[in-house]
Amino acid sequence: EINTQDLLKAGVHFGHIARKWNPNMRSFIFMKKGGIHIIDLAKTISKLEEACHELKKIAKNGKKILLVGTKAQAREKISFYAKNINMPCITERWLGGLLTNFTTIRKSVKKMNNIEKMKKNGTFYTLSKKERLLIDRLYAKLYKNLGSISNMTHIPGGIFLVDPNKEKIALTEAKKLRIPIFAMVDTNTNPHDIQYPIPSNDDSSKSIDIILKFVSKAIQHGI
Repeated sequence: EINTQDLLKAGVHFGHIARKWNPNMRSFIFMKKGGIHIIDLAKTISKLEEACHELKKIAKNGKKILLVGTKAQAREKISFYAKNINMPCITERWLGGLLTNFTTIRKSVKKMNNIEKMKKNGTFYTLSKKERLLIDRLYAKLYKNLGSISNMTHIPGGIFLVDPNKEKIALTEAKKLRIPIFAMVDTNTNPHDIQYPIPSNDDSSKSIDIILKFVSKAIQHGI
């Protein structure tokens, strides 16, 4: 159950300095206190419930949901919850074309998987020292960027962003492909670009954690 008390404790209601606001967030703002906008948690709860309902449906259809959070406060949380529910995630930088040029990205993932196979079946160790070094370097680079999406064999059924302002390229690519977008929107964000905005503090790791907890639970229920 999502309750106001837990969200308050996690600081989900803290927005940005009022002068940095996006006027399109007006309907999600409760008040201004000490020059900071306070998010209306009743709206957060209803939007979070709506998002969770939809995410559960996507997971039920056997589709993957890509979780994205490349800012420092989000990386660990995104990685933890994605692993828990076996969903793909991006915590390093977003590779341009990850969605819009998906076939090329899949080829790189296959290359990475082939290196893993070579190591398992021993062919890797029949190569010269120089070749092994080159392959290891290539693998490290591929794994850093693509290791966390190796289980994403098709375009995802939905994408979840911790901070759409930070993940502009991901947002643009998802919009282009009409992938349903779920996102934590702070008071400095334009929610109009997002089908399922969740008004919340996207700068605190506690706030990110509690939203992801509910989101991942909903996905888990759908699987």
